[in-house]
Amino acid sequence: MDQDLSEILKIRRENLDKLRQNNINPFPYRYDRTHLSSGIIADFDSLSASESVIRAAGRIISWRGHGKTLFAHLQDGGGKIQIYLRKDDLGDELFESFSLYDIGDIIGVEGTVFRTKMGEITIKVAGFEILAKSLKPLPEKWHGLKDKEIRYRRRYLDLISNPEVRETFVKRAGIIRSIRDFLDKRNFLEVETPALQVMYGGANARPFVTHLNALDIDLYLRIADELYLKRLIVGGMEKVYEISKDFRNEGMDKNHNPEFTMLEFYWAYADYNDLMGLVEEMIHQVAAEVLGKDSVKSGEIDISFEGPFKRISFYDAIHKNTGKDIIGFSDNELKKLALDRGLDANGINSRGALLDLISSELVEPTLVQPTFLTDYPLELSPLAKKHRNDERITERFELFIGGVEFGNGFSELNDPDDQRRRFEAQAAAKSQGDEEAHPIDEDFIMALEHGMPPTTGYGLGIDRLVMLFTENSSIRDVILFPTMKPEPPSSRDYETEQE
Repeated sequence: MDQDLSEILKIRRENLDKLRQNNINPFPYRYDRTHLSSGIIADFDSLSASESVIRAAGRIISWRGHGKTLFAHLQDGGGKIQIYLRKDDLGDELFESFSLYDIGDIIGVEGTVFRTKMGEITIKVAGFEILAKSLKPLPEKWHGLKDKEIRYRRRYLDLISNPEVRETFVKRAGIIRSIRDFLDKRNFLEVETPALQVMYGGANARPFVTHLNALDIDLYLRIADELYLKRLIVGGMEKVYEISKDFRNEGMDKNHNPEFTMLEFYWAYADYNDLMGLVEEMIHQVAAEVLGKDSVKSGEIDISFEGPFKRISFYDAIHKNTGKDIIGFSDNELKKLALDRGLDANGINSRGALLDLISSELVEPTLVQPTFLTDYPLELSPLAKKHRNDERITERFELFIGGVEFGNGFSELNDPDDQRRRFEAQAAAKSQGDEEAHPIDEDFIMALEHGMPPTTGYGLGIDRLVMLFTENSSIRDVILFPTMKPEPPSSRDYETEQE
């Protein structure tokens, strides 16, 4: 029968008071730990043969008593391990004091290791001490924490209850480390650019706005790193990259969080063809290093990262999926095509928005194996160079895997006059109600007027790559603390089970 939560909290507080009455500090300063659980298990043969005394520490996640003996499990950064307490070894007073400990308490134990009759590696405890008293019980401790809202809001409980979640974030760290190593070995320099910007840019997105009191000016949280990184190319830093937090004031879904992590890198004297080869190599190498294989599952489909990736142009892909060659279509013809295919094109007036709608709904979901969708329309690419063979399109690509975008790259526009015209076209779209259109950045144009060498650049959403490599379907599963709507105070307690 479940205990009432208030009664559980009362008992824990009483145990806390009893520890203090016995002159035991329930929150000491440190503990000399010699081994993690994983190390004890890995080195069991030598530790048991030598009867080495080890000191371990972790959170009590289960226990069961049998009169004069008690078994429990401790969870630490390496996993979990069983401990064994025996009254005849510890003495009556010390053994009985364990009754003041609760599931969730963090303790330190000292002893030797052995293997039980059931074959489980176990610490035979010769002494123990409290390291942190848990005043609230762990939720649903026997079954793992399942409620997604609680998991995301209280990630610490998620990590305690669901060890596989920790592995997701260990892999995330490995992915970022592997990307850094890949770029560093190719002489890219890691840099840092402003998160607070006087003029936002580098993407089509709505920014977050804040105010700097010292200068009495509005500032924007960056939506991308691009324009600052290209300023560095102008300054002679020929290979640069940044892994940073970006912020976009837009919708939230399984692929989007307002705060997210981006990799952007820029490479002077190269073009988008060179870049596609480098991206292929990077994705394949990171997968091999972090996953130990070059494929993952997406639903029932095996996705292979072995290059070369498929390449298809934007207009060819639409032609393939609609039977229509739309490169010469008028705006009205584009809208009719969208409406005829059941797309919600009402209220969409700009050519770029119509092209984006058609591609995102009719093409992108079909790109399952890694595919570079190339040669985007000029209207969708304000920062990309016009194609050397066709001025209606640009030397731009997006990488799609499993129907989801995994980065945007192009031969960078370095003609300042052309850049100004593109910015002005974006400003016109903004005046017609496009809240995500790119503003005119005069300082960036001035930088280009000093000369930027031929350059290519790429932006990759780290969170989406982690989702892919860890086979998670929601971006919230790969961000430790995703953005959440504030919860009412009345909902801050959760269901628990009897201890």
